[in-house]
Amino acid sequence: MARLHLFDLDGTLLHGTAAPVEISRQLGLDTEIAELERDFVAQRIDSPQYAERVHALWADLTEAQVTAAFEGAPWLTGIRETWAEIRESGDYCAVISLSPSFFVERLLGWGAHAAHGSRFPAVPFTEPVNPTGILNAAAKVKIANRLCEGFGVGWSDCIAYGDSLSDVELFGAVPVSVAINADRRLVGLATHSYVGRDLRKAYELVRGAR
Repeated sequence: MARLHLFDLDGTLLHGTAAPVEISRQLGLDTEIAELERDFVAQRIDSPQYAERVHALWADLTEAQVTAAFEGAPWLTGIRETWAEIRESGDYCAVISLSPSFFVERLLGWGAHAAHGSRFPAVPFTEPVNPTGILNAAAKVKIANRLCEGFGVGWSDCIAYGDSLSDVELFGAVPVSVAINADRRLVGLATHSYVGRDLRKAYELVRGAR
């Protein structure tokens, strides 16, 4: 039976940062995004409110700046190699993130079978963000379920990788989970825990599990 590996993005594949932070740095908005991140982590705003505020913050965002943010971000090493090994073994890998889809979907080029993020309008923005397309923790589980159906994989053959509270519901839905550079609350829920900057080593914790 094939397995489905479900990866979070912010704080998991990206080390110590998030896609919106990296994008905002390209615009010189480090202070503004830091404040917005604090409000979100403290649950003073929800996912749709965060999306609306960051959409306004990025009014002048260009595709070139998104590319620079993606290419210059502090990714874990070994992502492409890990996903290539997953593919070669007959398994599937997917990314599910609350971050903007126009950033997340770039990981398809690195070997992910699927990549899902919050739906934002195309860059440069000419339309408002639609709150109904913005993901939250519960949406991660729903998307994972659709992916299971599409790939013909059962929940019992899923492995989740994450770092924070947005991954709690998904960790609770799958039998095997790997906390990567995670906060203590998620580590307590995870099957395995990894601290470091090489995805290959995190994958080694579950490579042989069937």
